[in-house]
Amino acid sequence: MKKKKELKVTFLGTGTSTGVPMVTSKHPVALSNDFRDKRLRSSILISWDDINYVIDCGPDFRQQMMREEVASINGILFTHEHADHIAGLDEIRPYCFQMGAVPIYVSEKVLGVLKKRYDYIFATENRYPSAPKVASTVISHKNNFILNGVEVTPIEVMHGKLPILGYRFNDIAYLTDIKTITEEEKDKLTNLDTLIVTGLRIEPHSTHFNLKEALDFIKEVKPKKAYLTHISELLGLHAEVEKELPENVYLSYDGLKI
Repeated sequence: MKKKKELKVTFLGTGTSTGVPMVTSKHPVALSNDFRDKRLRSSILISWDDINYVIDCGPDFRQQMMREEVASINGILFTHEHADHIAGLDEIRPYCFQMGAVPIYVSEKVLGVLKKRYDYIFATENRYPSAPKVASTVISHKNNFILNGVEVTPIEVMHGKLPILGYRFNDIAYLTDIKTITEEEKDKLTNLDTLIVTGLRIEPHSTHFNLKEALDFIKEVKPKKAYLTHISELLGLHAEVEKELPENVYLSYDGLKI
């Protein structure tokens, strides 16, 4: 049997769409001095050997890449088209200077949004000389694919009424912005070592798991460990919330490596 690659996940950002602290906020979390309460927009880096893939490319992409000293990437996978997940695409230019076109893996719908929002990136004529370049691969939840020897399973979840993609790499799954999931897609989450999933806040939300929903989902899926991400300041102080979590569930924070 072929040995599975040993994967490492770096949490590039663990915050909700506004980031934490939110501009203008006077919430106690916004005023916290705990570095774990400072959250950039949600994204992870998943690595093995000398391979680096990023999931989502939000408005903090440049800052995240510099903080983690990511010298090269092999591609970007997108979950969906909301600004906190795509607004950093122009910042891939330094990687384009290295490798030409950066591979991106997107649903057909997200690719359409990117082409509209970043028309200059996808232009075939009269391109600006230093504009970013991408090589697009359209994916869907119906088909797995292989990235540098690792099988990737796209998982469709519902972000309110919007279908979006999560991803499973070997025994690690990443589901951000989830509110509901079908039983068929849930079957893709058996025998996980690690589940990374949204835990937005205490109160219910129309398009994201709140804390109770996230914990109920973790209990149902039964990963060995789970990490909550896409966190708003309304979840509470990191140090206080983590004390109340089950022993196999943790709050993620920016820069955490697992």
